[in-house]
Amino acid sequence: MLEKKFLIKDDILLVRLKGELDHHEANELKKMWQLEMKHHDVRHIVLNLADLDFMDSSGLGVVLGRYKEIKQLNGEMVICAISPIVKRLFEMSGLFKIMRLAQGEEEALIYLGVA
Repeated sequence: MLEKKFLIKDDILLVRLKGELDHHEANELKKMWQLEMKHHDVRHIVLNLADLDFMDSSGLGVVLGRYKEIKQLNGEMVICAISPIVKRLFEMSGLFKIMRLAQGEEEALIYLGVA
């Protein structure tokens, strides 16, 4: 089960995920995330993974897809508050070579120039 929370702060979409992000949840998350980006004038994304207990490759695919979409808008995605298990998956996949990691939402917002 995955809980999804989307918040807008200025031109930043704050995404908070809780629970498990696997192939059962990935498609619905993708659709909801894209709708949020379409309905709001979003330039950046902060992805808070503090309460995400599990993620598989389909979850990584959703994150990478939204990263590519936000980069096309000359925006950035910042990952924050990541749990050790999920952090290891991101490190193994090489995503931290293209995405910034922040300690928490406040640090991510400061990096993006809002806070």
